[in-house]
Amino acid sequence: MADIIQLLPDSIANQIAAGEVITRPASVVKELLENAVDAGATSIKLIIKEAGKTLIQVVDDGCGMSETDARLSFERHATSKIRTSQDLSCVRTMGFRGEALASIAAIAQVELKTRLHSEEHGTRVLIEGSHVKSQEPESCQPGTSFLVKNLFFNVPARRNFLKSNPVEFRHILDEFQRIAIANPDIFFSLYHDGREEYHLPAANLRQRLVGVLGSNTNKKLVPVREDTDILRLYGFVGKPEFAKKTRGEQYFFVNNRFIKSSYLNHAVVQAFEDLLPKEAYPLYAIFIDIDPARIDVNIHPTKQEIKFEDERLVYNYLKVAIRHALGRHSIIPMLDFDQEPSITRASTQRPNLWPDHQNPPASPGFPSSSELQNWQKLFEGLERAPEESPLSPEEMSRPVTIESNWKGAQSEIDDGLGGFQKQHREPYQMHSSYIVSPIKSGFLLIDQQAAHERILYEKFLAAMEENLVQTQQELFPRTIELSPADAALLKQILPEIHQLGFDIQEFGQASFVLHGLPAEFPAGEDAQAMIERLLEQFKLNTDMKLNLRDSLARAMARGASTKRGQPLTVPEMQSLIDQLFACSVPFQSPSGRQCFLTFTLEDIEKKLSS
Repeated sequence: MADIIQLLPDSIANQIAAGEVITRPASVVKELLENAVDAGATSIKLIIKEAGKTLIQVVDDGCGMSETDARLSFERHATSKIRTSQDLSCVRTMGFRGEALASIAAIAQVELKTRLHSEEHGTRVLIEGSHVKSQEPESCQPGTSFLVKNLFFNVPARRNFLKSNPVEFRHILDEFQRIAIANPDIFFSLYHDGREEYHLPAANLRQRLVGVLGSNTNKKLVPVREDTDILRLYGFVGKPEFAKKTRGEQYFFVNNRFIKSSYLNHAVVQAFEDLLPKEAYPLYAIFIDIDPARIDVNIHPTKQEIKFEDERLVYNYLKVAIRHALGRHSIIPMLDFDQEPSITRASTQRPNLWPDHQNPPASPGFPSSSELQNWQKLFEGLERAPEESPLSPEEMSRPVTIESNWKGAQSEIDDGLGGFQKQHREPYQMHSSYIVSPIKSGFLLIDQQAAHERILYEKFLAAMEENLVQTQQELFPRTIELSPADAALLKQILPEIHQLGFDIQEFGQASFVLHGLPAEFPAGEDAQAMIERLLEQFKLNTDMKLNLRDSLARAMARGASTKRGQPLTVPEMQSLIDQLFACSVPFQSPSGRQCFLTFTLEDIEKKLSS
């Protein structure tokens, strides 16, 4: 029987390696930018066409390469970063395996121009599918220029799996932003289809974050710093009120290398404990400088996962450093140790059931401080979601004595309910968040925000399908500034944004001019904040695999809906109820939250008699 096992040619072996290293245009961008940083560049230009499918070019002013190095750089496992296996324990460069350029050359047409600063002439190398087409002297600038054309031209199956241009460009932006943030002392620029998307002069870290994430970022940042014998930790976290529904603006860097770590992310979340709303993610850009011997970066092909010698120690340092930073900037309220916290809460938050000029009666039955805490729990429960029980089963079954309070509180209750016996058919509002609507068999408890979201969602969805959304023109057009990433996303969905009733036109790189708003737009609402929330909600809905119109309708309904805590008049409440029950699906909001609960007299009787 003939031999059937043989060595693969380098061209095939490189394509197999490319399947692991080069999966999309963003992979090429990452490898080339990291090489430019390792070359000591002070200026790096990235040029993209058709989201990298047609052209990716990186031009830097780094050290450049000799004629021999230029040819050798495309060989597998050819690298200047390490010499022995011991060098792996002290790697500080971005690359070190020597596989990236060979993998890129295997699946694209590559042109390399490079020149040492000490030489008068450089070298030009042309490679196509791992085959060297030519190598010759070239007159060029000091540094290196890599030009990658027609990615996956010889691997059509991989090319067919690429996403749309906007999706692939967002992946490129992710890689560009990470490297730009990690190296604020380097000038970066990014051109896409002839348009400059980023122009980032060398600056400090705060200025670089503002340049990458947008001009509104500066007011959101809280500096973090902690120096220890084991590591140096520094960077910024975002203030809790600016947390978003997506994880996009979260960066960890270890020795200037971007990493992903759910373990360290948990430390950040714990540091923000009780400061963030549910399912909100804070902004952060945290740098950790540590002895390379204490970490292992050689555990994943992308080098975005590392292993610490002592993860728990790093976790605790990170959590404490962020807590200290939030405390120093008065994000975490200081405790008053002169008073009992429970008494302070009872005295400052408990609703006053007595007129200002009267004092509560000196009765033996007047509740003690511990009983006041139980009353406080009852009132706090009313602010929660309707499906959550404000009291535990033990508290619900515990008898409560209120006879001594009843006479003084009766007038307050009557006034607050608007006289239930007199206006028993009119809806009324509870805690400016829920609407109580009496019905023949009992009453409905309506979540005003969830109900309004359902109403607006169906209205916007129908209007986009029929192009019927009304636009209210602004008396004075307003300029909106976004981060380049958000600007690229807005440009992508601008036709659908117009269908929602926004009249927005492009104005410069990441700027837009707002000429009109939807007629449903809440009065007094910040238009820029609304656009930013709409984009964040759109990103979240995109992760849920929703179609574009449905995603935008959900996002717009979420942003324009009546919020909890907003007082409503009786006509407004009645209108909301009528519109809710005219919806095709009145029971749930677009996000799946219940819009109302029904309480029958029979249910109430059972509760009271149990």
